[in-house]
Amino acid sequence: MIETQLLTKRYGRLTAVDAISFKVQPGEVLGFLGPNGAGKSTTMKMIAGFLAPTSGSATVCGYDVVDQALAAKGVLGYLPEGAPSYGEMTPWRFLSFIADMRGLTGARRRERFDEVIGRLHLEGVLAQPIETLSKGFRRRVGLAQAIVHDPAVLVLDEPTDGLDPNQKYEVRGLIQAMAKDKTIVVSTHLLEEVHAVCSRAIIVARGRILADATPADLEARSRYHHAVSLTASDADAARDALARLPDVAAVEVDPQDRRVTAFPKPGEHIFGKVNDLLQAQGIEVTEIQLESGRLDEVFRSITEADTEEARR
Repeated sequence: MIETQLLTKRYGRLTAVDAISFKVQPGEVLGFLGPNGAGKSTTMKMIAGFLAPTSGSATVCGYDVVDQALAAKGVLGYLPEGAPSYGEMTPWRFLSFIADMRGLTGARRRERFDEVIGRLHLEGVLAQPIETLSKGFRRRVGLAQAIVHDPAVLVLDEPTDGLDPNQKYEVRGLIQAMAKDKTIVVSTHLLEEVHAVCSRAIIVARGRILADATPADLEARSRYHHAVSLTASDADAARDALARLPDVAAVEVDPQDRRVTAFPKPGEHIFGKVNDLLQAQGIEVTEIQLESGRLDEVFRSITEADTEEARR
């Protein structure tokens, strides 16, 4: 549905996107993840046809975004960062303008308006100037214009940035609902976004791909993968007891909340052994958890290693 090959964008001596190649298959929700300035938005703009690449290529549903620009844009919906719109317009007028540009007419136009307005719960604000709406509603209007023509592919650049937790929850729910019949790329720097909506994640920094895997596979790279975290009545006693287990590589106690974490040796599964030992020692445990891994730690280690390499 989306394919890039050595996609590159340079601004003079600055390389914003450096020979990026990847494919997105039907039904995937790809999280494009990276720190600020990593090249995420520039890549999104090139895929959406709003920015010409310096070299390399990108296709959407088989259409080249440069040589077949109109055809590529016809099958794609794009939400730019910040959901820009015409503030003096009402959502109804704005959607009508976009529908005109998309060539929607007659029954199909009415059908799509009913679908989009209902799905995004815009009924109550259709006659209100967009500039007077909350950030959450402005983002909904932005999503509405991106999907009004029912595209096969959606490119969403920072769709929840700046929203409060309730608004983020709503937008992520919409993305999950749309993922059933669309291919979606979500550019973000928010790690929880990947957990919430993505089936796959690409980590970029300095315009290059550093990792490409499912969220679960990325978490498996974390030192917390299969670690056991717990809260005990006596953290020091728990630490000392767990340190004696042969399959435990290390035990740490968080100085802030006194939470104890036991890290397994490679390939070991220690949850049952940790639980049994604490019971045998009579150490009261109020909460215990098997860690799947921590994406924030993996993200930090990958991007910091890249930064260190760049400094050498």
